[in-house]
Amino acid sequence: MSRTQIEQWVKKAVWSQPVSDPHTHTCPPVFGASPNPEGLLLWGVDELVTYHYLIAEVFRAVPATKLPYEQYWAMSKTEQADHIWKHLFVERTPIGEACRGVLTALERLGLDPNEKSLTKYRKWFAKQTPDKYIDKVMQIANVDLITMTNPVFDDQERGIWERQPKAGGDPRFAAVLRIDPLLRDWPGACANLSSWGYEARPDFSGKTVDEVRRFLVHWLDKMRAVYVATSLPPEFRYPDPRNPAGDRFIRECLMPVLAEKGKPWAMMIGARLRVNPGLREGGDATGIADVMSVINLCHDFPRSKFMVTMLARENQHELAAAGRKFGNLLPFGCWWFLNNPSLVEEITRMRLELLGTMFVPQHADARVLDQLIYKWEHSRRVIAKVLVDKYVDLTLSGYTVTAKHVQRDVALLLRDNYREFLGR
Repeated sequence: MSRTQIEQWVKKAVWSQPVSDPHTHTCPPVFGASPNPEGLLLWGVDELVTYHYLIAEVFRAVPATKLPYEQYWAMSKTEQADHIWKHLFVERTPIGEACRGVLTALERLGLDPNEKSLTKYRKWFAKQTPDKYIDKVMQIANVDLITMTNPVFDDQERGIWERQPKAGGDPRFAAVLRIDPLLRDWPGACANLSSWGYEARPDFSGKTVDEVRRFLVHWLDKMRAVYVATSLPPEFRYPDPRNPAGDRFIRECLMPVLAEKGKPWAMMIGARLRVNPGLREGGDATGIADVMSVINLCHDFPRSKFMVTMLARENQHELAAAGRKFGNLLPFGCWWFLNNPSLVEEITRMRLELLGTMFVPQHADARVLDQLIYKWEHSRRVIAKVLVDKYVDLTLSGYTVTAKHVQRDVALLLRDNYREFLGR
């Protein structure tokens, strides 16, 4: 079988296969939409250009010694976007991945990415409506399911679910129950639970275990959540003698509920929050996590399922090796600082070599709806490139690769592995 034939099969399969995206931060219009400052659905050119990746980048071009952080944050959204566009897209070549992504999204939407100002883009986006625009983006990106992130301890998010009976009713989106404070700040989380009518105490006395389980079940059912998610620091350990409350929460509350409900726990490990507070969300960094803690969880709770992504490049090989040992572990995505083509290629190639097709190569992690366009286009190109090489390697071993093999494998990687792990 020639490389040219394999390339044709892979190209056709990768670009035609709809993606079920396992992790984003976007949501349907019922959650409110930008430019409403209270809206959780972010979309449009000003949101694209003021994404926190680009905020961090523009402060390298115009450092805080020239434009203090507080002065930048005092600007309007349009002023911030104009500032970033000028310094990253006009006065410099937008060669970085975050900049290139904006240009890809604009071009695929039918707009000229070479404009010197944002005026024409703003006029075009002003003619769109959020609901129809979601359909447009999903069609361009060829995405059939967008998985949300729904932090129940966020007052605004929780309020929407309590006020809007149809918050989880949009078939284009799947909800995820995110519960970070229960592991990051157990005493504070207990105080919140108590204020919401749950008898939860920091020392686990009384009805705490039953009440925390009741809370988890209530919100899993209310959201119809497909999994529970937590973002954890590099220092996360299980077991952790320094954090007995965290261990008890995992053992006595979270794991029994997830086993009962058949839901995975998605763990995103390795973010160091606000190392530069002046950048706000753009000020987070990365650190090396502990894969042994994931191994311990997979071993101790064989009836539970774990979706795991880690932020540090240094963790990727060990995590993939752990995936060979535990069928209840699904490595997924190239998260955040790893979502650059060179690293996506390296990680995808390594995972294919260690795990075959039994992983999820990417998630968009999109905070702005339009990012689905570029994150999946750029990732598809890399995934296709790696798959071609791997199929050619197979032919050199005497194996006959067919178009059916390619179609099946691509469907697993881009949709079916995730859906099957959820039990959908």
